[in-house]
Amino acid sequence: MTLRTITPKQPMTGDPQIPPLEPGDHLTRDEFERRYDATPGIKKAELIEGVVYMAPPAVRWDYHGSPHADLITWLGHYKMDTAGVRLADNSSVRLDLDNEPQPDASMVIDPALGGQTRFSDDDILEGAPELAGEVSASSVSIDMNSKLRVYRRNGVREYLVWRVKDRQIDWFSLKQGQYEPLQQADGIIRSEVFPGLWLDPIALINADSSTLMRVLNQGLDSPEHTAFVVQLKSRAAGPSAP
Repeated sequence: MTLRTITPKQPMTGDPQIPPLEPGDHLTRDEFERRYDATPGIKKAELIEGVVYMAPPAVRWDYHGSPHADLITWLGHYKMDTAGVRLADNSSVRLDLDNEPQPDASMVIDPALGGQTRFSDDDILEGAPELAGEVSASSVSIDMNSKLRVYRRNGVREYLVWRVKDRQIDWFSLKQGQYEPLQQADGIIRSEVFPGLWLDPIALINADSSTLMRVLNQGLDSPEHTAFVVQLKSRAAGPSAP
């Protein structure tokens, strides 16, 4: 995610009773959503620990747009081969009363198949996604501090941050209430929540699509991914008839 805390003033809404959403506002989640819905022209806004952060009007190609597309492509390839997994790009998540982030990527196990989230009547994800991903340039201080603590406290099981300017990918796993880095083996990081989701971080950083997809396909061909797909299919089928 690319954020800054100072943006041009938003145009007033058609309803003078609803103030426009502004960066730095201290709001409840309900008021944040009310102003977000009523303020035109906003590309992205998040509520983190009761404070509003908003995306800049221009999104940089190399620092956000292109890395974001590569991250979504990698996750999307996994999702397409894993029935029962759902993926979203830049969708709001209601975590708690003070936090409604909008991760660059959210991947969940379908709630009907045992996932830990749910979808509200107004089509917003509620609860902690199994995986949240952020493409981080100017927002590193938020993504690696306050947002990390929010995700940890609310039970996001894995958190991936691509620090674009630092050319570094941090992928954390929630263990006993703390985030610990997932360990690399032979240069590959393997998800513990989504079996078969394998990442060559150097290939992703260097936009080496051939290597990135080759490693992911190895994960998709692994016995643990096959077992995961069978498990999700079994849950979808429901209990066997006597």
